[in-house]
Order: sequence, then C-alpha cells, then structure tokens
Amino acid sequence: MRHGRGGTVTEQERRIYRIGVIPGDGIGPEVVREGLKVLQATAAHEGFGYELVHFPWSCAYYLETGEVMPQEALEDYRKLDAILFGAVGDPRVKGGVPERAIIFTLRFGLDLYVNLRPVVLLDSRLCPLKGKEPRDVDFVVVRENTEDAYTAIGGQLRRGQPGEVAIAEMIFTRQGVERVIRYAFELTQSRGKRKHLTLVDKSNAIGAMDIWRRVLSEVASDYPDVETTAIYVDAACLYMVERPEIFDVVVTTNLFGDILTDLGAAIQGGMGSAASGNIHPGQTSMFEPIHGSAPDIAGQNLASPIATILATAMLLDHLGESEGAARINRAVREAVVDGRIPSLDARSGLPTDRQGDIIAAAVVGQERTMSRR
Repeated sequence: MRHGRGGTVTEQERRIYRIGVIPGDGIGPEVVREGLKVLQATAAHEGFGYELVHFPWSCAYYLETGEVMPQEALEDYRKLDAILFGAVGDPRVKGGVPERAIIFTLRFGLDLYVNLRPVVLLDSRLCPLKGKEPRDVDFVVVRENTEDAYTAIGGQLRRGQPGEVAIAEMIFTRQGVERVIRYAFELTQSRGKRKHLTLVDKSNAIGAMDIWRRVLSEVASDYPDVETTAIYVDAACLYMVERPEIFDVVVTTNLFGDILTDLGAAIQGGMGSAASGNIHPGQTSMFEPIHGSAPDIAGQNLASPIATILATAMLLDHLGESEGAARINRAVREAVVDGRIPSLDARSGLPTDRQGDIIAAAVVGQERTMSRR
C-alpha cells in the first residue's frame, strides 16, 4: 500500500496524477521543461501516469493582459495532486507584485503551512566551507509557511514624509506553531538518522517567540525517541557555517526560515542546487526551485535545471512515488560526483537541456551510453 493525496490506494490500481505547471518568468520555463523531461523518464520507468495542466501566470502575462493570478484559480489547484512551479520576477514589474499575487496566494490560499527545504551537499568541491564533506552537510529545514511577518498585517503612516512610520506584525498562533512542529517531529523520526530536532527562534529578544519553545517542550513528550535542542537564530547562522554537521532537522519561523535556507543553499553549492516544497500533507502542494527568474540569462540555455529536477523528486515523494523520487536523487548525485555535471550554476559549461538529458537518461540507467555534446 502507498499513501498519496486522497488516501490509500492499492498497487493494483492505475496511478495517474494531475500535475499543475506554472513555468513563470525568466529561466522558469527553461528549467521547468527539464524537470518535466525527467518526470517523463521516471514515469515511464516506474509505471505511473500523469496529466499536465498548464497555467500562464507570470509577469509576462501580467504585462500583456493586465491580469495577475485570480483567487478563483485556487479552485482549479484543489483538483490537482501537485504543482510544479518555476520562477517569477521581471525588472519591468515592481518587486513584490508577482510574489504576492502568485506565490503568496498559493501558500495562503491552499494553506501550505510547511516549507520544506533540504540542505544536501552532493560533492565536497561544491562547498565553500573549508574541509566539509557531504556527510557534514545533510539536513532539512522545516519552515513555517503561513504566519509570522508574511501575513502583511501592518501598514505605513505618512509615507514619504520625514515622520513616516512603518509597522509589520509577527503573528504566531498555537495551531500554526503546533502543526509545523509536529510535522518536524514526524520527519525527524522518518529520516532514520540521528533523530535530532533543532528549534531556531529568537525568544530571548522577541518575547512572543516563547510560544515556539513552550509548544516544542509539550509536543516532545509524544516523541520520546527524538532529541531536541533550541537555539537562537544568530547562533544557528554561526553553526551552519562552522559546524553544519550538528543539524539533522531544523524547525523555525517563516522569516528566519527564509533567511537560513538561503544560507543553506550557499553551503550546499549555490542557489542552483536548492529545491523546496510548499506542503500541506495529504493535499495539493507546490514544489519549486528557490532561485529567482534570472532575467539576465533567460532564453540562453545556460541556467542549471538541477534545483527544479530535485523539486520534481520532492513532488513525486509527496505523491507517494518514493522509488521514483529516489531514482532522480541518485541520478543527480552520481552525475555531479563523477563530473558529468561539473557545477550547479550557469557556469557549468553544459546547456540547460543537456543537463536534463543526462539526468533523464540516468534515471533509466542509460547514462554510460551517452556522450557529451
């Protein structure tokens, strides 16, 4: 038996998934195309089917039509099993407009309360930290995804005047904190490694964050096999650089998670290597690379698709296709370690589509028969 959206299904039933695709702007369409290429190879090998549902939302669409993603689109998304998202952003559109209209609408509208970001070093040559090996950088950050300062509660008074005031509220609810902490405990147990959960907050300076420590302590009694630690965010940044090996699973607030995971991307090899999931367990969830739209290299076939390919693996894992997800992850790791993919950025020397070809072939075990272009 396996578990996916909608409950338990028998292995005898045909596995067909409806997957939404939002390529977005800049390099988004290029990297999403390679993610779908790898998805196709994996589906053929693993024996599941899928239907793609494409959506046009992007800055380009907004500039052409004057329309952003409508709230009504959420009903279409709820009929899907998962969503693969590329990137949004265009220098011709004010920053924050596409993010709020598309990404925030998805996160809040679908209640995607977990932002899951693995921090995994594939090869030591990619790490900017001296002397660190893949075994030292292998953890995952569970970021609360629907509360904190991102709720946009607040505003501005006397904007543009000398006495201007700007206010933003941090919001933490008992329900929001507890459900993401429980998710983090469950994940810690399932990883089968050190079973160590670290809470990152700043409760010594921000009193409201005490709720995170209290809830962690209360919930921990339900998971006696998981060791817990609570540290402040400034110390967490220091330890991620000096001793990343101490981390197994990290759970943290929306704001701190946003910052820490970019640092995590840097130590694992750069933004081109970092994937994320916006997840509501058992419901439609969205998966994406965490890099931006990179308009300066858009359309040049230079961008690394690896983060999007790894996001595709996360999507499959969410659907219960754990074998397919594992095959993609192994294919990426082996291609990076043996040098077929020399770096995880636009300077790799390999075209975007060529990298997708390499991983798709590796998924079905044909990587040794392919020659370089």
